[in-house]
Amino acid sequence: MIDLFQEIYGTIRRNKLRTFLTGFAVAWGIFMLIVLLGAGNGLINAFSSSSGDMIMNSMKIYPGYTTKAFKGLKEGRSIKLNEQDINITNSFDDNVESVGATLEKGGIILSKGGDFVSINFTGVMPNYNESEPMNMKHGRFINKKDVDESRKSIVIHENTVEMLFGRKDANVIGKDLNANGLKYQIVGVYTDQGNYSPGAYVPYTTLRTIYNLTNEIGTLVFITKNLNDLKSNDQFETKYRSAIAANHQFDSSDKSAIWIWNRMEDFIQQQDGISILKNAIWIVGLLTLLSGIVGVSNIMLITVKERTREFGIRKALGARPMSVLWLIISESVVITTIFGYIGMVAGIAATEYMNKVAGNQVMDIGIAQATVFENPTVGIDIAIQATLTLIIAGTLAGFFPARKAVMIRPIEALRAD
Repeated sequence: MIDLFQEIYGTIRRNKLRTFLTGFAVAWGIFMLIVLLGAGNGLINAFSSSSGDMIMNSMKIYPGYTTKAFKGLKEGRSIKLNEQDINITNSFDDNVESVGATLEKGGIILSKGGDFVSINFTGVMPNYNESEPMNMKHGRFINKKDVDESRKSIVIHENTVEMLFGRKDANVIGKDLNANGLKYQIVGVYTDQGNYSPGAYVPYTTLRTIYNLTNEIGTLVFITKNLNDLKSNDQFETKYRSAIAANHQFDSSDKSAIWIWNRMEDFIQQQDGISILKNAIWIVGLLTLLSGIVGVSNIMLITVKERTREFGIRKALGARPMSVLWLIISESVVITTIFGYIGMVAGIAATEYMNKVAGNQVMDIGIAQATVFENPTVGIDIAIQATLTLIIAGTLAGFFPARKAVMIRPIEALRAD
């Protein structure tokens, strides 16, 4: 084995420039593969982070406007969701786990002492926190008892706390606020990534009673079950839209009449997109690496041609074909592995730098901030896969030149110039 490595070292030393240029192509290929994988992971991690707190098996139903005439009714009608839609949703008990609704009321003047802020109230049911997990800083969210007893409980944002109490970390749980002349008790403070002044949450029944919204619903929110693929989700949406259409007298094919936000369907599509992205990155990276491997194979062919006489003498002296084959393949694997690891280390260093500079990139989307790039690094599994790729690539690069060397007949080799 020592003799083998000494011979490989001698061959590389005699052809330093040629070996370096060939190895550089391999290093560049694996470098690009690692960088692309790191960048892809940054996008995937950002998506996972932004959707990690969301319940994927949930749907939201928004009111809309008809775009088709139906049974003598003209298009352009405003469709308002109502209490009957809650009963219809509950009837789909095979696919619906829990149902809730929201109500909106804007222009609320929320005040404490001489400080005030104009804010929107959202009336919610307890299951709202299941589909839209709130990042609670202090206290709790609206619960079932608040809704059942129509309590004047309120959950506000930390920015609202700062506006009314002077600082975000003020202890406000249990304190009262005035809202258009009515007293509400603070039961919770929530926070998020946004830098805006968001709304406040109160019990659904409280908002409905105070503002006499007896039958109107803003949005429907419900948790689904047994809908694990696109086909079952599409079938459920079709049946559900038909049921709501019958209640409001619109064409069930009119998708503008109500808007359905199906998070599970979006999640499945996004997972498919992530899979395509990963495969595309590997294909592009491997094609880049392939250019380097072709270069190694060409160099091995040149080496075989230059050493034709040497191989002929070896075989004439009794060298086995396998020893010649092993010599060429070993030289190819050594070149590929050494320069490949140089490229891999450089690629990992580049991803670490990328992580330091832009590892938690966010984008302002108006009402909040969304993470668009996070932790663009590669794990140990990628390093292992890259190692196996290098070994396989080096073996393939050396196999065909080695096969040619083995097929050389000693008498023909001795006649070679």
